[in-house]
Amino acid sequence: MAKANKPDSAPIDLPGDAPPEEATKTPEPTGMAALTRGREVLQAALRNIPQQPGVYRMIDSRGDALYVGKARNLNKRLQAYAGARGLATRILQMVGQTRAVEVVSTHTEVEALLLESNLIKRLKPRFNILLRDDKSFPYILLRRDQAWPQLAKHRGARNRPGDYFGPFASAGAVNRTLNTLQRAFPLRSCSDTVFEARTRPCLQYQIKRCTAPCVGRTDAQDYARLVNDARDFLSGRSQEVQRQMVAHMQAASEAQAFERAAGFRDRLRALAHIQSHQGINVAGIDEADVLAVHQEGGQSCVQVFFFRAGQNWGNRPFYPSHGREDGAGAVLAAFLGQFYDDKAPPREVLVNVELPERAILEQGLSVKAGRRVHLIWPQRGVKRELVEQAQANAREALSRRLAESGSQRRLLDAVAELFGLEGPLERIEIYDNSHVQGSDAIGAMVVAGSEGFCKSAYRKFNIRNAALTPGDDYGMLREVLTRRFQRLFKGDDDEAADRVDRRIAGEWPDLVLIDGGAGQLAVARAAFEELGINDVPLVAIAKGVERNAGREQFHQPGKPPMLLEPRSPALYFLQRLRDEAHRFAIGSHRLKRGKSMVRSALDELPGVGPKRKRALLHHFGSLRAIRQAALADLQAVEGISHGVAQKIYDHFNTGAS
Repeated sequence: MAKANKPDSAPIDLPGDAPPEEATKTPEPTGMAALTRGREVLQAALRNIPQQPGVYRMIDSRGDALYVGKARNLNKRLQAYAGARGLATRILQMVGQTRAVEVVSTHTEVEALLLESNLIKRLKPRFNILLRDDKSFPYILLRRDQAWPQLAKHRGARNRPGDYFGPFASAGAVNRTLNTLQRAFPLRSCSDTVFEARTRPCLQYQIKRCTAPCVGRTDAQDYARLVNDARDFLSGRSQEVQRQMVAHMQAASEAQAFERAAGFRDRLRALAHIQSHQGINVAGIDEADVLAVHQEGGQSCVQVFFFRAGQNWGNRPFYPSHGREDGAGAVLAAFLGQFYDDKAPPREVLVNVELPERAILEQGLSVKAGRRVHLIWPQRGVKRELVEQAQANAREALSRRLAESGSQRRLLDAVAELFGLEGPLERIEIYDNSHVQGSDAIGAMVVAGSEGFCKSAYRKFNIRNAALTPGDDYGMLREVLTRRFQRLFKGDDDEAADRVDRRIAGEWPDLVLIDGGAGQLAVARAAFEELGINDVPLVAIAKGVERNAGREQFHQPGKPPMLLEPRSPALYFLQRLRDEAHRFAIGSHRLKRGKSMVRSALDELPGVGPKRKRALLHHFGSLRAIRQAALADLQAVEGISHGVAQKIYDHFNTGAS
């Protein structure tokens, strides 16, 4: 990130402004009065704002960022807002909500661009164009810190020594590539603990996807040759690797080593399979990202294709949040800054529209990469074909999304009408519990909205209340709801105003759906009353007679139970919500129970405390491997003496377990 001059980063105090705690008690102006107040704030701030590059933040009455922007001249940019002439309605609304301005001056406009992108990603101001779904991308890692290098999928910080190849568009794209790579270059993919504990070849060796270096079925020289071939192929030297394989196959065939020749033949077929799935022709493209934006219905889709080493490593759509008046160029420019804020851009970035301030964006990307990056809007040739292909994908993806969201919106409206709720439903939270006779109890929350299930908002709650009777579903539900909504408030004084902000931010539910009957509904009502919540509708969905799907009863406070028509789309939708909560709760419970079973089995081992448990798990990787380990393997674990190893071996091999 660009370094900023700290003296200009403090909020600007305005004459006559009340302290924040008093301002929250004064009714906020609306309409023209709010716009007038916002202009006054900006006019007062202009007296202290320098005429140099930097980043500015519009702040509301609660201290949250409304908008983050960069400017070549901060003073002139804010004068444009203060005049409020010819501004879009959405910008006028932002000015009306502005109660303070913060600025950070920078040395250059490029530094301002980098700082702006970083602040937008961190603060997520609601008047900015926002890249919502920006998960890290997976890579293929060829580790260099081992005698027998491992080929593995990697996501996250690139702090392990080795060669990284990517990014890939998805985990599925990495898995498919790894699966085929192992047929062409049979390198080990197992973890270090499994590798060190092997005493005989595993299934990967049997299906010819590993050369079993763990048990000496290959020597270091042959394995190093495989590693170099894999690195060359992933680095773009695929034709050279193929020529060498063809030569080896022919030599083996002439020497009548037909099994060896068949091995090279199979590896060549695997390489051909990878290349046949690279999509459109990428001749002349070595390292590039292709980005295309398509707009329709007030929404945008940005499709990103990743090309590395002359190969297409997948594509992925993004749907940035923005105002209806934002054009394709503005959306894509904002997307570029946020997308590459935490990742290095490639040597070329191809786009399908002309970008505002393209030269500044190109300089910013070059600073991020530490080398020259070319931002290109191609007009002809292969690069133009790539951009058109990406744009066609963006158009199709957005059409599917609009169709799905339209169907989802109709279902949400049907649910609102069914339960007599006011206003559109934007967020439904569904709660369920899972346990086995009270053990490993988990509470689960799933979230659904106008775009389907929002899995990034799912939450699981480990039940902490030790005073609960095992299997007390009511007590577990009360704990989950209390923790969930207390976390939303976080002790704010003005809870009503906080709820408005939370609803704007999409964190406050429009409907809470409980898996259960009248008893669960009563518990939820009591929990909400204790928290002072009276504006969240509650519905409990109980399984029907003989637990038949389609005969569910719906319970609402103060109303008799209700049945829906078996073929009702709203019923099917509500069943999907309930089943998703049930699936997530059971899955979370099984993970927790599996860990508990491992811990409890190790707890039974004689003479094995916490330190030795960790050593055993780190060495063998799983409880199953410990059970199957030979006595000599157990003795090889650090901290395990011959006597302790004998006790562990006897425990698992004499019927004690």
